[in-house]
Amino acid sequence: MELRAIPFSSVAHRLDIELTSSRDDGTYTWRAAGAKQPKGLLNSALLPDGVGVGDVVKVEAEADLDGFVVTTVFASKIARKEPDFLELLGSGRDEPLVTQVLAGRGRGGGGGRDGDDRGRRRGGGGRDGGRGRDGGGGRDGGRDGRGDRNRGERGKGGNRPERSERPKPPTRPKAPRLRPGRAHRQAALKALPQAQHLLADEVLRGGVPAVRQAVELMNEKAAAEGMPKIKVQPLVSLAEKMAPALKAAEWRDRAEAVISGIEEIDLRDIRSVVAAAENAARDEESRALADQLRLGLAARAESEHRKWLDELAATIADGRTVRALRLSSRPPKAGAPLPVDMAAKLAQAASVSLTAEVTSDRWATVLDAVAFSPVRSLVVAEGIPAKPSDELLTAVKKLASRTPEIAKLFGIEPPAPKSRGRGRRTPPPPPPPPALPVVPVAEVSDSEEE
Repeated sequence: MELRAIPFSSVAHRLDIELTSSRDDGTYTWRAAGAKQPKGLLNSALLPDGVGVGDVVKVEAEADLDGFVVTTVFASKIARKEPDFLELLGSGRDEPLVTQVLAGRGRGGGGGRDGDDRGRRRGGGGRDGGRGRDGGGGRDGGRDGRGDRNRGERGKGGNRPERSERPKPPTRPKAPRLRPGRAHRQAALKALPQAQHLLADEVLRGGVPAVRQAVELMNEKAAAEGMPKIKVQPLVSLAEKMAPALKAAEWRDRAEAVISGIEEIDLRDIRSVVAAAENAARDEESRALADQLRLGLAARAESEHRKWLDELAATIADGRTVRALRLSSRPPKAGAPLPVDMAAKLAQAASVSLTAEVTSDRWATVLDAVAFSPVRSLVVAEGIPAKPSDELLTAVKKLASRTPEIAKLFGIEPPAPKSRGRGRRTPPPPPPPPALPVVPVAEVSDSEEE
């Protein structure tokens, strides 16, 4: 099969290349900076002045079946020798360098009631002098008593001071994502002819559908430029032949990376590699690797589940209801139920957080956390705000299907539950049989006699 040198992808690549030699025909040979591949030829007319053999420049190249074609060379940035300065313009007004602002005559001033009381205390005379100093019922004593009483009520009043003083829990570090090597993929590419490497790269990026889409884009570009189109089916057939081996090599790279970091890598990446083993593990060595991955995933999930339960129990004990509700909705083991006692505690804490004294914003926050937690059916709100905000009513309507009993407290009827699964379509009843013509008895007897 003949492959024409038409750009395989319309996406341009930016590369750092090193000019290796100059040729008599006005071109330069180049290779990727610091590597042997890719390499090719470059028209000297694209190079800026002062660039020669041994220099490294940034270029933009398009890939075709024969290699990379350099289309643009970017000018190198010249380092500045002089420092950069920021000019301070100012407001343009002539203002004094030092300013002062005097406090108004209020409770802290010298001319208010407190100032007069201090004057009387300093003089020792007046009607309330002695009693004010001893706090035995004078004006100062009564005011000081009210101040102490108010401070006591504020101290005992809500949980805000305690909440601000409560230390934040340590943040759990995010699990690193999977970063596989390329050893097996590189070996699979070397086993293919050089002309098929770009096609193989496209298969690795998005499979056979990506190849079909890339060819369609090339044909659109060729039609716009008046060039002949490429036949889609030969390239797609070739991609289908090389796809199993390439995907198996890709899975092998990912599987070996998971094995080396099974204790740290994100569980989602481990599960994706285990799920792909059914189609990618084609030899005995790969199947053994897949069995090792399944055992490692089971042990890792069990360990993460125990840590999740410990963290959830500590969060409930600290009174962080919203955080506990959100944490309960993300178990490491899908479908694992909460322990009965822990679920009861969490539901009770959520019910206590939904009272008439809670603000609408807080009510909406707790409701959103309840709606996606596994204990949402156990939560019973103790009250609703007397004047709920529009935002709270919108949240209740949005989550009515997940919290129907709470929605009814606001006078909102939850939608009817949708039937799960598609189910089989009931075929239409068969049409009735055609009616037979009615023949009189006399005609029947006459015909029989004849």
